Amino acid sequence: MVDKPAGMTSHDVVSKVRKLAGTKKVGHAGTLDPMATGLLVLGIESGTKLLTFVVGADKTYEATIRLGSSTITDDREGENLKTATPEEVAAVTVDQINQELAKLRGVIQQVPSAVSAIKVNGEKAYDRVRAGEVFELKSREVTISRLDVIGDVRREENFIDLDVIVDCSSGTYIRAIARDLGEALGVGGHLTSLRRSRIGSFDVKNAIQLEGFEESLPILKSVEAVKSVLPTLEITSEETLAIRQGKRIAHHLDEITALTSQGVLVAVAESAGNQSLKSLVVFNDGEVNA
Repeated sequence: MVDKPAGMTSHDVVSKVRKLAGTKKVGHAGTLDPMATGLLVLGIESGTKLLTFVVGADKTYEATIRLGSSTITDDREGENLKTATPEEVAAVTVDQINQELAKLRGVIQQVPSAVSAIKVNGEKAYDRVRAGEVFELKSREVTISRLDVIGDVRREENFIDLDVIVDCSSGTYIRAIARDLGEALGVGGHLTSLRRSRIGSFDVKNAIQLEGFEESLPILKSVEAVKSVLPTLEITSEETLAIRQGKRIAHHLDEITALTSQGVLVAVAESAGNQSLKSLVVFNDGEVNA
């Protein structure tokens, strides 16, 4: 787990960890914009197999929304699209802000930010925006279980700043929350800061700062990492051999589960019906890192 600094892309972090870990096989569970900071969960070598079970976990973000102007990227990095007048900004009340925030909580349909990695006709949306195209992405269902203002709402003549904390499902765009709040209030909105503090049970408090590990990198064992993501089931050595041979074994599972044997991660499996289970991912090389 890495606490990504501002200014680096997620790929920059992966490249640096590749050098520190001495391997090209490094991946991450969920991109962060260069402006954003915070938690980036990485997988190394066979640990990359676990990332698919992390990326879909719910997440927590802390952000600053600026009301009073909108940008093409829905954050401070983009070209300004529209700026409200001081009179329009002054007319926005705290009650109105809270009322519109309430409408963004729960299960909602959200249109992703146009400058995103979502593909449109085979091309990434942000490439089409940079080429001058104007379009709107299709809305998608997301869940925002928490969207609260932290501290005081700060006012200046031309803008209003509010700090928020967001608990949401995977695939939620925090930039889109700022955009939609600003549109609802009639003054425009965008993000000026964004920090991801949690992915599932992984917390940024336990993440490392890359600057402190120029020569070596502390790595969490996959068997420890997987217990933070999935329920676990201890299996016998005979069952371990069968799983690694691609066979099904006799167990009942209600959900996707990690299989361990003598403290070693063997596989991730799901129910195959008839009181049996099949593997989704198999680890043939014993203990691996994540």
